[in-house]
Amino acid sequence: MRREEVRMAEEPLRLVQFTKSFHIGGTEVQVVELLRGLPPSYRVQLAVLQDQGPLMESVLKLGFAPEVFPLNGSLARPNSALQVLRLARWFRTQRVELVHAHDFYSTMLVVPAAKMAGTKVIVGRLDLAHWHGTARRALLRSLTLMADHVVGNAEAIRRMLVEEEGLPPERVSVIPNGLDLTRFHARVREGLKAPLPDTRGAPVVVHVANMNHPVKRQEDLLRALAMVRLKGQTLHAFLVGDGPRRAELEQLAGSLGLTDTVHFLGHRADVPAVYARADFGVLCSTAEGMSNAVMEGMAAGLPMVVTRVGGNPELVADGIRGLVVPPLRPQAMTEAFCTLLADRELGRRMGAEARAFVERELSLERLVRRHDVLYRRVARGG
Repeated sequence: MRREEVRMAEEPLRLVQFTKSFHIGGTEVQVVELLRGLPPSYRVQLAVLQDQGPLMESVLKLGFAPEVFPLNGSLARPNSALQVLRLARWFRTQRVELVHAHDFYSTMLVVPAAKMAGTKVIVGRLDLAHWHGTARRALLRSLTLMADHVVGNAEAIRRMLVEEEGLPPERVSVIPNGLDLTRFHARVREGLKAPLPDTRGAPVVVHVANMNHPVKRQEDLLRALAMVRLKGQTLHAFLVGDGPRRAELEQLAGSLGLTDTVHFLGHRADVPAVYARADFGVLCSTAEGMSNAVMEGMAAGLPMVVTRVGGNPELVADGIRGLVVPPLRPQAMTEAFCTLLADRELGRRMGAEARAFVERELSLERLVRRHDVLYRRVARGG
């Protein structure tokens, strides 16, 4: 091995994690876990478009002061080009070897800046690009093709990248999300941060998702609950999350006669403890990557009812770790709910299988180890 190669192997790998912000979301949570878990053999720096969000407190406690490259509005503004130039200069000054861009907006700045600076770049593709229009999808595809490597968190995303976007298979890796089970179970033990509605011992299903995007399809859940009631069953629902669609969803619940059994809880900081007080969980989206909400429900030992989209079937093997139903089919969701209500032992067995799967396959340690191997291979050919 040449002297320069020996020196590089001994020095910490200079890595930048780049994400949009630290508002609560699946991507942001995974970035925090990487910041917490990567070994001392890295010199990790953090860059963001906005240094804000509830998770910033955790980031600061870990000792990271993010470098900010603000977009200040539309990507089409001249400021975007200015930030690309700033970022490229920063990469060169800091001698950054590798940068990992975790989301769409970060990718827009990071890929061109990394190419200008001669820095290796990994792009994270953590959803099915379902919320982009045609022009944005084309731009994202072109920048993804320019990256040195691409990480998806589900096989469904890998298939999309290879089959639809034309990426070479060898430049795409799948690294499922990871969950810090020690911290998760500690949050369960800490208990509720605020009271829950009194369900008088009736069974409860929990749905955790934002109320920003129609893709989450809470309305399908509400219609399924109305059909469960028509069958003479009592099932309460805790809807965790908030957003601009909440008012119309509350109105729909009222029109379906569900105001006594459907409870809109808003944002909660105690989701593990909420899951621990439920009988099963649900996610009824029409598109997903690898859902943290589903993972957390499984970690709590719940059988999950999920739609057959994205990474959902990879997490919830139908009939083993929960039940998988077609999207946009409230009737199928109703049947799944009634199956679990009728056979509580089946639900307990599925929940135990779900928890064991998370412990075996989706630990934080596996997440960090897989990224560590990939980072070294892309940055240094190791």
